[in-house]
Amino acid sequence: MYLGIDLGTSGVKAMLIDDGQQIVGSASGALTVSRPHPGWSEQAPADWVRATEEALDALKAAHPAALSKVRGIGLSGQMHGATLLDRQDRVLRPCILWNDTRSHAEAAALDADPRFRAITGNIVFPGFTAPKLAWVKNNEPDIFSQVRWVLLPKDYLRLWLTGEHMSEMSDSAGTSWLDTGARRWSPELLAATELEERQMPNLVEGTDSAGTLRPELAARWGLGSGVVVAGGAGDNAASACGMGTVSDGAAFVSLGTSGVLFAANGSYLPNPASAVHAFCHALPNTWHQMGVILSATDALNWHSRITGASAADLTAELGATLKAPSGVTFLPYLSGERTPHNDASIRGAFAGLGHESDRVALTQAVLEGVSFAIRDSLEALRLAGTTLTRVTAIGGGSRSRYWLKSIATALSLPVDVPADGDFGAAFGAARLGLIAASGSDPVSVCQAPATAETIEPETALATAYDEAYGRYRRLYPAIRDAVI
Repeated sequence: MYLGIDLGTSGVKAMLIDDGQQIVGSASGALTVSRPHPGWSEQAPADWVRATEEALDALKAAHPAALSKVRGIGLSGQMHGATLLDRQDRVLRPCILWNDTRSHAEAAALDADPRFRAITGNIVFPGFTAPKLAWVKNNEPDIFSQVRWVLLPKDYLRLWLTGEHMSEMSDSAGTSWLDTGARRWSPELLAATELEERQMPNLVEGTDSAGTLRPELAARWGLGSGVVVAGGAGDNAASACGMGTVSDGAAFVSLGTSGVLFAANGSYLPNPASAVHAFCHALPNTWHQMGVILSATDALNWHSRITGASAADLTAELGATLKAPSGVTFLPYLSGERTPHNDASIRGAFAGLGHESDRVALTQAVLEGVSFAIRDSLEALRLAGTTLTRVTAIGGGSRSRYWLKSIATALSLPVDVPADGDFGAAFGAARLGLIAASGSDPVSVCQAPATAETIEPETALATAYDEAYGRYRRLYPAIRDAVI
């Protein structure tokens, strides 16, 4: 058996698979986010441990015999979080999360240093780790002076599980300290934020062993001795392993809290000017590109709260047939945007409202706005040298066939829907645990699931969608200077 542990923003999920990659069981523990000031987003690392304990306790209660057969564990997690520890591995402050934008000024200052884009292949976004440390240095100097270790969220769980300060390439590529092409820490960039390589965890590939489970934890959950903990992956790279998106040209679109267009690459293809992320993949000698929007299902959930109707009821009101855009346009920039604008201050907007604009029209505009934001990512990937012929849809939003038809039409690409099953980050992490423990070939393990259905673009609406996308593109520069 093999165990995948995914540390998300809203919870920890633990998934157990057998050596045939069949899911035996899963369980979760809930998490909440603290927002003490506008633009801030934090969690206490102790809550990650508590939620993981809850998930594993539930798995043990349901599958004690299976859990005793675990040979490998893989870790996945929310990226970019700054978990700061002192010399005794004590947490110095709450972790500053990926969607925290307080360090926008520090990010701009680092990004103005040409070494960062040249070495990392990426813009320095406010959500990345390095500007968070610069913010701590500027605003909490007493804490900064005590920092002995900077760990990413899943790697704090690894420290608890194994006692090791270790990380891997895919997650570390989102810090703004990694030489992404060479797959190693950059002493030059660390020095630019007054840090040293000794304050970073040791690096391995995601498929390598990165420690063994501590005996007292193995005893608590009935696991054997010598259980290998794999390097693992950042959440999107782990999802790619679960989806089999590991070979050049394979791609998926994720409709979760945020939205992601992810493409695997057989070589390193940076183009930071397009605001595309160019990161290491979890598999050796593999990279990936990623366009990221900060509000995907989050935009629909916001609309749900405002209207008092559930997200499912709102999408059901649209019916089964894709409609032509109504003229109402929605910008889904509720918490700023990454690809392609790199703008932490921009906020969302409806435009083109009239007396006839009812709830259905607004729901349609919200779904289209997210579809157009994903098209922005597709155009950015094209500028970075990647051509896609189809994508696979994952995430909670992919349950809406209307939304998938909208995305297919906006992208002019077929969208594959995988057969029923959970192929997300926890499953990908379990696969990495299997590879690390068994020595199996990574590509043969990370196969794509069967396709249950393919959603084709609605060619009759292609022109209408192109015109609506043009309106969408013109709105951002029109409102940018009006948003404070």
